[in-house]
Amino acid sequence: MKKELPEIDEYNFGIIYKHLSYFIKCEVEKAGSKSVVLGLSGGIDSAAACCIAANALGENNVAALIMPYESSSKESLEDALKVVKQLGVAHYIIDITKQIDGYFAKEKAAADKDDIRVRKGNKMARERMSVLYDYSYKLNSLVLGTSNKSELLLGYGTLYGDMASALNPIGDIYKTQIYQLAKFLRIPESIIIKAPSADLWAGQSDESELGFTYKEADGIMYLLIDRMYKPEVVISLGYDENLVLKIYGRIKKSQYKRRMPLIAKVSERTINIDFRYLRDWS
Repeated sequence: MKKELPEIDEYNFGIIYKHLSYFIKCEVEKAGSKSVVLGLSGGIDSAAACCIAANALGENNVAALIMPYESSSKESLEDALKVVKQLGVAHYIIDITKQIDGYFAKEKAAADKDDIRVRKGNKMARERMSVLYDYSYKLNSLVLGTSNKSELLLGYGTLYGDMASALNPIGDIYKTQIYQLAKFLRIPESIIIKAPSADLWAGQSDESELGFTYKEADGIMYLLIDRMYKPEVVISLGYDENLVLKIYGRIKKSQYKRRMPLIAKVSERTINIDFRYLRDWS
């Protein structure tokens, strides 16, 4: 008998919305800032994060960077602008085509290789984060993360690219729950109904790359992570064995993406080993 990821009712989403708004406000103030900057892709995750940030800090303290590449879909830009218009936040459109194409100009001869598309996608993600951190300095703002719990657990993101941030309000919310949250936040319907995609190349789809749907993965990950069931127990509940082991393997393999850089210990107090004070020392 399968145990699906429990749905969150509207009342609890109201509580979560207040909690996440308070989280953003407190963490931004602790860092000595009053505003955030985030990448707005036209997808559901960044739209939700932007909405929560605007509620937490006010629309004047949120800046959204829209960073298309030449192959990015027009719909992504249109959807990002819908969010900007709905929330009234400041926005900047920064095309990253020249930076990416300039870097890969010497790689044209190898453009038929299987890995060039993935490398280019990773480069785009890191270029966008580089721009975000530049604007973070320019606007004296913290970079707001937009990766959900499903992506973080599966390692479906670029290290020091879209997985980087100063704080992340949605990193403990599964992708299927993000859809529920988006409806609660009244995010434009065109964003909610479209297939999840990082829009790194034409026709790219998260679920086709992963080889399973977020709904399938979230039910399994909820049991593996939140309930701390062993893979064999999850399989005994009726989940496909190959899928459970595939997802479990991805979670283990991508652990390095969820950790700070490892530091070799040679002293008595080592950063991230013994020296782990909270950010707010007061």
